[in-house]
Amino acid sequence: MTVQPKKLKGRAFLTPYLFILPWILGFLAFTLGPMLFSLVMSFFDWPVVGEVTFVGVDNYVNMFTDDPLFWQSLWVTIKFALLFVPLNLFIALFLAMMLNQKVKGSGFFRTVFYLPSVISGVALAMIWAWVYDGEYGIFNYLLSLVGITGPDWLNDTSWALVAMVIASLWGQGSMVLIFLAGLKSIPESLYEAASIDGAGAVQKFFRITLPMVSPTILFNLIMTIISAFQQLSLALLLTGGGPLQSTYFYAMYAYDNAFKYFKMGYASANSWFMFVIILVLTFLVFKTSGKWVYYEGDNRRGGEEA
Repeated sequence: MTVQPKKLKGRAFLTPYLFILPWILGFLAFTLGPMLFSLVMSFFDWPVVGEVTFVGVDNYVNMFTDDPLFWQSLWVTIKFALLFVPLNLFIALFLAMMLNQKVKGSGFFRTVFYLPSVISGVALAMIWAWVYDGEYGIFNYLLSLVGITGPDWLNDTSWALVAMVIASLWGQGSMVLIFLAGLKSIPESLYEAASIDGAGAVQKFFRITLPMVSPTILFNLIMTIISAFQQLSLALLLTGGGPLQSTYFYAMYAYDNAFKYFKMGYASANSWFMFVIILVLTFLVFKTSGKWVYYEGDNRRGGEEA
């Protein structure tokens, strides 16, 4: 016999909506509203001061056909994402596994690894500017101890993007904590059963740990992709897009169009194209997640029936 839920009426029906009303108002005022407004702006020649002119899709057409900086900044961002996303996931998972070990002082190390996440972006950029200094930087000093002459990291077109990737990997404390929470949720009995069956550490990692934390990997993968394509503050403060635009990220390109050249409509078109890229990549990740994400308690592997 199935019990039908009672239908709420009057004040009881409205009460839950009253609780979420502040969030709804904030979402409309500070997220959805500005997004829709920027979509409208993208179809206009919209200077900060002066007459606004409707130009249709000209901003989008010019962006693709008559702006080499668009392709340059997009290519720099893609190269950065290709390096940053896998490295960020791998290092965060590795650190989380280290912190998951039952050793004395693990709480201290968790605090140490999380600290960079609470440091402001400006302070972090100043620290890395000193670390990367070609003449007095600690990075090159450490390399000199083993007989290696380091490059001028932030002024060398071959190394500037690599330097940005390393600096960006520094603030991954939140991701480490999320991985750590995922590792803590794995039942110890699975490892014990695997040990009885004679499984080694590598087999346990690939057969138990990776499948069990795959939902966490999915979440962190999407967050890392979004973060990679929105990279701005560190590059703006460390290199300003140089040298020779080797670190001129797409977000910086949109930022310059908006606040340096005051082309608000064109910058809105840039931003919407970035939104579409992130949306497509996120969709592809979700679409493929059925092949590699395992949900415990669900008799499926991802979205496919077993």
